Amino acid sequence: MSVMNLRRYIFLFFLSAVSIALVGQNSTASPYSRFGYGELNDNVPVQYRSMGGVGAGMRSRQVINPSQPASYSAVDTTSFMMDIGASFTWSNYRDYSGSKNKINGNLEYLTMQFPIWKYIGMSIGVMPYTSVGYDLKDSISDVPHPYITDFSGKGGFSQVYGGLSFNILNWVAVGANVYYMFGKIENLRDLSFVESGFTSVSQDATMKISDVRFRYGLQFFHTFKDKHYLVLGGTFENKSKLNGKYTQIETVSADTVVPNLSEGYELPMFVSAGASYCFDNRLTIALDYQLTDWKNAKYEGETGYFRSRNRYALGIEYRHNPMSKKYAELMPFRVGVCMSDSYIKSMPTKDWTVSIGFGFPLRNVSTVINTTVEYIHRGNKNTLEENALKLTISAGINEYWFFKRKL
Repeated sequence: MSVMNLRRYIFLFFLSAVSIALVGQNSTASPYSRFGYGELNDNVPVQYRSMGGVGAGMRSRQVINPSQPASYSAVDTTSFMMDIGASFTWSNYRDYSGSKNKINGNLEYLTMQFPIWKYIGMSIGVMPYTSVGYDLKDSISDVPHPYITDFSGKGGFSQVYGGLSFNILNWVAVGANVYYMFGKIENLRDLSFVESGFTSVSQDATMKISDVRFRYGLQFFHTFKDKHYLVLGGTFENKSKLNGKYTQIETVSADTVVPNLSEGYELPMFVSAGASYCFDNRLTIALDYQLTDWKNAKYEGETGYFRSRNRYALGIEYRHNPMSKKYAELMPFRVGVCMSDSYIKSMPTKDWTVSIGFGFPLRNVSTVINTTVEYIHRGNKNTLEENALKLTISAGINEYWFFKRKL
């Protein structure tokens, strides 16, 4: 890669990072994002979203996998990689009062990966941690004094990460990510009465954070008889305090409350385990499990607001012949399924996702366009049912770094 191209990619990285930080926080229209810190992001690349969102046991020279920091050491010693993703979502929401459709789109993530030395890889990137975006109205008329409530919210938490990985032996890799988290969530609540003579009530609650957290990864990998490749992996994050400020303004009492977030808000312990098996670089089967211990994380000074989140994923990737000259035989085809719990105790839903994806290698350049379509279902009509179709597209660039071409 020439110095000019390297500067171009670095400029693109910071430009996209700013864009994701500014507009990436409103990547949802789900009413479920009203609770807690909003809608969670699992931070896996498009290729693995197509496979149900697996990550802990995935290790590849062609894919940047920020969910598993131990995977970075798989990078080719002459390669520079960059991946940028964007999504478009159509959602339908139903409850006892009717249904509503929403469409939104956003930049999803930007990641880069490159070698530091032989068997040592590094990755940096920016992506959302949570997203908030909702607008709900409810009219109550079967009371002596009818009233209307209006709930709205926006924002989210973003994270910039840097990770390093290295091989201890020819079959063991360890790695770690450090995340700088930042962002703001704003929740508004208005109560107005239909009858005159009653005072309206409004509440504006804003949470701003600026914090650092860590994730650690471990992978075991081995090739059997040149065609069978097995990877076992796991990741861990310790529970940590969430630093920042929380401001709540009530219009009726004109009170403003500004407590320190670190006194009553925490991020949970996280652990994951996964495995993948690849045959002849053609067929890959992967399993993944995650446990996020939200149950024991404080929110507003107390535990019990959340519940622990279990997440299970299964994915398959197939390409007919990676050495073929026929385009269709080079394309990877991916399918997956995922089941996870809502982390909000008051909305104990099971979330189901079914996904399918394709890779489109571009001829004469080391770029692959990856796509995935996810069908997402959560809740039921008795409370709140959400059905969504999400299309995510990414461009994965893989170029030689400091490779001197012959004239």
